[in-house]
Amino acid sequence: MFWFRLKRTVKLGGKSLWMHRLRSTLTTLGIVFGVCSVIAMLAIGQGASQEAQAAIAKLGSTNVIVKTVKPPATQTITAETESLSQYGLTYDDAESFRETIPNVQVVVPLFRMTEQAWYRMRKAQMDIVGTVPWYPEVAPVHLLRGRFLTAQDMEYRRNVCVVDEQVADQLFIVDDPLGRDIKVKGAYYQVVGVVTSIGATSLGSEDAANMIASDTHASGLIGNVYICLTTFKNIFGETQVQYPGTTRTTERVELQEVTVKVGSIDQIPITQQILESILDRTHTKKDYQVVVPFELLRQARKSKRIYTIVLSSIAAISLLVGGIGIMNIMLASVSERTREIGIRRAMGAKRRDIIFQFLSETVMLTLSGGLLGIIIGILIPYFVTHYSNMPTVVTPLSLILAFGISGAVGIIFGLYPAYRAAHMDPIESLRHE
Repeated sequence: MFWFRLKRTVKLGGKSLWMHRLRSTLTTLGIVFGVCSVIAMLAIGQGASQEAQAAIAKLGSTNVIVKTVKPPATQTITAETESLSQYGLTYDDAESFRETIPNVQVVVPLFRMTEQAWYRMRKAQMDIVGTVPWYPEVAPVHLLRGRFLTAQDMEYRRNVCVVDEQVADQLFIVDDPLGRDIKVKGAYYQVVGVVTSIGATSLGSEDAANMIASDTHASGLIGNVYICLTTFKNIFGETQVQYPGTTRTTERVELQEVTVKVGSIDQIPITQQILESILDRTHTKKDYQVVVPFELLRQARKSKRIYTIVLSSIAAISLLVGGIGIMNIMLASVSERTREIGIRRAMGAKRRDIIFQFLSETVMLTLSGGLLGIIIGILIPYFVTHYSNMPTVVTPLSLILAFGISGAVGIIFGLYPAYRAAHMDPIESLRHE
């Protein structure tokens, strides 16, 4: 009997909504926008967070990276002044790291320079990375074809190089890159291997996590070319001459980056302390930066939680506004249907029947708006990813959360109008015109 009465009440509520289709549709829009904003915001935030965390993880959880940074200028350079400045990491620093740090597994020095590379009539901007043969031990570089750099290449300063798959695809196109020569700054390098692409791995700013997550394509670079550090120094040298206005400024930097890999995550704090202690003793000016990818990863995860809370709060406000709109419409509906309520009560309907009738109308409004909001909320991240190449992740939890919240909004904001309708005086309701 109870289920029959409930079914009849729900059917009556649906019929009432159908009679006022336009009003019902406009009422659900607040819920639709609220639900789709919850899903879309969480998907965009989750995608950005996962991309940043994946990029940080590529740097290695047991790595500590020391970067060369340019110290602040101590004097103003005039037109008659020729400035020679030497700063940054040195080969002696790398050797000290290897000999001083306990449980160190590998120390990898590196120098990077952006240059234009030529193959036949094709050219492209790319990063020329001067490094050592054991570089793959600290970076997610996996050999696809050929070989990587060797100790013999280092010793004899051979003009050989290894390109990543982006360079192979865009510079060589249909040709087999192995055995081909590319031209960089007047010198030719024979391609001996192809490796996977790792994107941007440079950390030189205060906001290191954001720099990690940036895409190299945004700056016009198509990939990396790896050559031996000895060959790099022989071709490019360690001194760069710049002309700011009429002044000539000469800068000398031996190494841009040194990566130290230790045995476990537990050794990272002591390794960082030792590195900073060594550099404080040997460097009179702050021309270095110590970056710990593991710490960046923890900060990124913490930022993700804060970001999720903020986005969810903004979306919850949209749902709150939608719920208030539904309550307002239902209160107006109760006032319009006062005589109908009185007739039902006079024919034997109980208060709970009136409550179920109006509550079912509210829940049907919010759930239908929730379903439509879920569909739109799934489509928005798809279009964001398709047209802006921004990664988005729609999780089942966000769909369940959004749909559940929409149902809860219907119940919470429908209780008062239903209660008010059920507690009307039947006699007074029948007198209402």
